[in-house]
Amino acid sequence: MSKKLKLTALSTSRSLRSNQRINGVTFSKESPYFDRQDDNPSKADHVKNDNSMEIQNKTDEEIVSETINESRKSKSKRVTKKRNVSLKIEYEELNKVEQKDESNKEVFMTKIDKEKDEKLQVENTSGWMPSNWKRILENIQEMRKYKTAPVDEMGCHKCPDPNANDSIFRYQCLLALMLSSQTKDQVTHAAMKRLISYGCIPSIIIATPNDVLVKLIQPVGFANRKAEYIKRTSVILVDKYNSDIPKTIKELCDLPGVGPKMAHICMQIAWGEVSGIGVDTHVHRICNRLNWVKKSTKTPEETRKELEEWLPKDLWNEINYLLVGFGQEICLPRFPKCKECLNKDICPFAKKK
Repeated sequence: MSKKLKLTALSTSRSLRSNQRINGVTFSKESPYFDRQDDNPSKADHVKNDNSMEIQNKTDEEIVSETINESRKSKSKRVTKKRNVSLKIEYEELNKVEQKDESNKEVFMTKIDKEKDEKLQVENTSGWMPSNWKRILENIQEMRKYKTAPVDEMGCHKCPDPNANDSIFRYQCLLALMLSSQTKDQVTHAAMKRLISYGCIPSIIIATPNDVLVKLIQPVGFANRKAEYIKRTSVILVDKYNSDIPKTIKELCDLPGVGPKMAHICMQIAWGEVSGIGVDTHVHRICNRLNWVKKSTKTPEETRKELEEWLPKDLWNEINYLLVGFGQEICLPRFPKCKECLNKDICPFAKKK
């Protein structure tokens, strides 16, 4: 039907252009159908007419396709709007979660602080602490920061052969500690170097005659007795510990010539475990001078027990090292250098002088 209408319109248009007479009527070149009251039609009319012509020329398939596309666009707009809303809600919920996490974090940190305080209270069983001990310790750390004391270069931790295997390294740590009793670090270090050159392993030490062993370790204090202790200890290590050393304080202290001070330091430098504070003559002397004990102590073992009652455990591994070097350079057994000490204004011993 649409094709027939188009053909009719085409023939009519040709009749009009040729000015032919149809049924006795002469048609002008232009049809009255196109007459306008306004000779200059508006832009809106042109747009309207163009749209009408476009719609007439479009097929059904094109119209359906456009309808589907418009439907999809409108649907996409609606979905996008919903997504914006959901994102907003999700953002708000995220803020709530973050606020909740911050609240939980504060509660958690408060709990940790309480546990830490409780732990410190448990560690400090006596409840007593010396006055100004933190400030005194900080000053000692400042004086020891350049590591110029003999213990820094020739202490027992510097004596073993760094190229030895683990068990031999631990064995040499133990021997260095046994030799260090009432002996300067320089003398102990030199004796260990001679032993390592000779062959410092349990089997060789056991086979070495006593007089030869004594000559190797001299001039350490009590060389004869220490040579005997070293040989007896080496036999026990071979028979009972497969040429290694024990890993507990009790078993170490059961060895000939090994005391609590040696055992605690050996656990630290040989096994890397902090089992207690190693208290030698330097630590014993300085703790009494600083009033770091509730009452004066007569032996290093008494000082160790007093010190472990109040000193925080995270300082146990360094206190011996700090105080030994401090005692070798500043707080000497005789004629201490109080004028050079940063603690001269707060040290009880300096005030007495």
